[in-house]
Amino acid sequence: MKNDLKAAQEVVELITGGWRAQCVYTAAKLDIPTLVDSGCATDEELAAATGSEVDGIHRLMRLLVALRVFEGDGTTGYRNTAVSALLKDAPNSLRDMCLLYGEEFYTAWAFAKESITTVTAGFEIAFGEPLYQHLGQNSELSERFQLAMKAGNLFFDYVPDAIDLAGRTFVDVGAGPGQLTAAILGAVPDARAKVLDRPHVIEVARENLAASVGLDRVELVGGDMVEEVPAGGDVYFLCRVLAGWSDEAVVRVFSNCAKAMSGPDARLVILDRVVVDEHPTVLPSMWDLHLLMTNGGRHRSLADYTTLLERAGFAVERVAELPAETTAIVAAR
Repeated sequence: MKNDLKAAQEVVELITGGWRAQCVYTAAKLDIPTLVDSGCATDEELAAATGSEVDGIHRLMRLLVALRVFEGDGTTGYRNTAVSALLKDAPNSLRDMCLLYGEEFYTAWAFAKESITTVTAGFEIAFGEPLYQHLGQNSELSERFQLAMKAGNLFFDYVPDAIDLAGRTFVDVGAGPGQLTAAILGAVPDARAKVLDRPHVIEVARENLAASVGLDRVELVGGDMVEEVPAGGDVYFLCRVLAGWSDEAVVRVFSNCAKAMSGPDARLVILDRVVVDEHPTVLPSMWDLHLLMTNGGRHRSLADYTTLLERAGFAVERVAELPAETTAIVAAR
């Protein structure tokens, strides 16, 4: 019996996805997009600039041209596409994300079977310690991780369109490098922010915010969201910070926000991907497994969040969809 050719092609594309990812990673690691942008564009020029064999560069670039990551050829020269332009060594590129995903996270995914069958973080199996402990011992990797998370937050600029923040004080709980705060303050001139994260992360946020929107409308607070959050906020944002925490810890965070809110008109806003079991889509489902591979966490469903919010005295008021299949869950007391 002959195989279904279309299905067979889909299988081949699925099982070779890792090869494609590693080729893109290799181009980013060798900084080929930056070199091409500077005019170093033939096989021979790229090989010389990267310390590589010409044959290896030629074969790599041939595939990446076929994948539409680059254009051109090795003789007349390659050109960046919109895709490879995002991998240049430049501010706001996706290069750091590509390097992290192609190295440490790729290694973690090599233990997918063990991780899935035991519900244990693949990263911990691979490296012998949890992700955040590992990051705490490697400052260069920690910085790359923060930059990768920053690059992946493609929906931040759309948050002020979904949530009215004019004249209001918002609290960015677990703010990381402060990118969400910067996007909101840049778009809403009369908004003010309180930014909470662990003390060593707050210093990163301080530097980033000072360089982008300034600190005149920002109060920076070092602390632990499970213990306490800054008081007096009109809107409390929890952006991509709950996936690695237990239900009990998440309810404590919600309760802390409820106690700290400015009044009955204040709102809690969760910004995250949510998973669905009926007609699931790829990004939330894939990132749910990625969380298992990296820190043992998980994405929750809207029903999960509704239940946890109710335990802390909140009710879901509305749900708004943002780019990159991200959901804003707005809750009121």
